[in-house]
Amino acid sequence: MTTMTRTEALALLSARAVGTAREATHGFPHFAHNDGDWTLSPDGDWTGGFFVGQLWLAARRGDDDAVDRLARVWALRLAPRVQSRTIFRGFLFWYGVAIGLDDRDDPQLADLAVAAARALAGDANLAARLIPLGPEAEEAHAVGEGETNIDGVPGTVLLLDWAARRTGDESLRQLALDHAAGHREFCVRDDGGVIQSATFDTATGQLTRRYTHKGLADDSIWARAQAWGLLGMTHAAILDPAEFLDTARHLARWWITRLPDDSICRWDFDDDDPAAPIDTSATAIGSAALLKLAELDAREAHVYREVAQGSVDALVRTAVAPLTAGKAAGMLRHGLYNRRIDLATDHELVWGTYYLTEALSAMTGRISTARI
Repeated sequence: MTTMTRTEALALLSARAVGTAREATHGFPHFAHNDGDWTLSPDGDWTGGFFVGQLWLAARRGDDDAVDRLARVWALRLAPRVQSRTIFRGFLFWYGVAIGLDDRDDPQLADLAVAAARALAGDANLAARLIPLGPEAEEAHAVGEGETNIDGVPGTVLLLDWAARRTGDESLRQLALDHAAGHREFCVRDDGGVIQSATFDTATGQLTRRYTHKGLADDSIWARAQAWGLLGMTHAAILDPAEFLDTARHLARWWITRLPDDSICRWDFDDDDPAAPIDTSATAIGSAALLKLAELDAREAHVYREVAQGSVDALVRTAVAPLTAGKAAGMLRHGLYNRRIDLATDHELVWGTYYLTEALSAMTGRISTARI
């Protein structure tokens, strides 16, 4: 069997995204079965920004004006979500809109990203000094006003900082730093493990419990929580390395020392069943985060790159569908969305595909992802 190269894998991932964007008439790719068919979300849910982000990366990689125009069309489809009451607007508008503005002046898209950042800021809890999960978030049926997720840090802090630089409103940048610090206090254990979710008193801002929506148990380390935490604290370290770089290092060490020998993490680090399923999406997120952290931390950069490259190569070798897979070519298979409710437990997950695309883009030198 011919081994797929990183460059070939990146081309397949990008071609699948561009092909989907050209063919889709409604909805946003959410997760896909092994035959390549997408299950769509009508409005982007919390994941639509990752699909658009993949288009932005594809456009940059090939310096392709046609793909750039396509990405812009899809970015504008996110506009109705500006006022949706969910922290995951950070994902939607950072990856779906703001990263497309890196080297261009597009007032319409810029206004959209600023509006999303300001709407997010309007939902902040002043006592806790962070933006809570929000009543329209994915888990909203199970939470109240004083709930938050580590998932809400990555993307959100960079979107707020970008809007601060765009508008000159320093309060947005301060909120980004407070938001990251609040989640560090609520979700990061002393040993560097990350718990997904937290409840706090809305009047005092005090933590009342830690738990998980998707992991094995409330005190277990769900793989995506650790990955989101590592990425979020790395994003925060981009803004303020003096305050957050040590935290990012701490979470990275936890990840690296517990990553399995095959370099692909299981769905929950505390599931000791030898047959426990993997989650390629968590592995992709963690790898992308380590590559960013390597740009910030010269002392450990070689370690971060080596671990990230090992995981990315393992994903390419075992989980990226080859060209011979037909319409499924370019899928990142074996992602696990939510085992608790048996949702998409061995599927392509659009966020996993985005982060593998980002990691491969960085590793092949196609683009710099240091501030993404």
